Amino acid sequence: MKKFLRHFRLAFLFAIAMFVICGFIYPMVLTGVSQVVFPSQSNGSLVEVDGKAVGSEIVGQDFTDERLFHCRPSAYNYNTYTQEQKDSGEYAGLSSGSNNYAPSNPALKERLDEDIEKFLEENPTVSKEDIPSDIITASGSGLDPHISVEAAKVQMDRVAKNTGLSQEQLEKMIEENTSGKFLGIFGEETVNVLKLNLMVAQEIDMI
Repeated sequence: MKKFLRHFRLAFLFAIAMFVICGFIYPMVLTGVSQVVFPSQSNGSLVEVDGKAVGSEIVGQDFTDERLFHCRPSAYNYNTYTQEQKDSGEYAGLSSGSNNYAPSNPALKERLDEDIEKFLEENPTVSKEDIPSDIITASGSGLDPHISVEAAKVQMDRVAKNTGLSQEQLEKMIEENTSGKFLGIFGEETVNVLKLNLMVAQEIDMI
């Protein structure tokens, strides 16, 4: 009996020690280090305007204003919802992901056709053949904050028409919000839509 109690006591003390180390000390140390070394990233890479957070650099938003650049389609509509949708239960909570349609799934073609039609309505100066593929295809997370440089430039006519900004001004804004390839060779150049739209909004006194 004494041997059993001794083993039980050791196991209990070990469990408590591991709980304190792994459940408290380790997370607190990592949190402290990240706050010192990567303060912006550890707090969500928030973007602020006049001291107020308006979004995150790493999470896309559902921009619909014709004066602004639009993001890629999202299976979860960038978690944008109305109070009515929340009350009815249609909105089930924050989510990410994609519909994961197979190429043979008719729902994929239907969704693409709808997004192409919508894009052409919003951007009447653009032909179907000139639409960059990424602006009508959803990302794996459904929360991608970036679009390609081509997807940004193809929207310039609409933004210029609705804001009064020149093509030269918009091209400069796109360039200033473009990130290069990873290590200069991997991936593609991308444009952060939130930062680009904030620059547009500030230029036309929208905010």
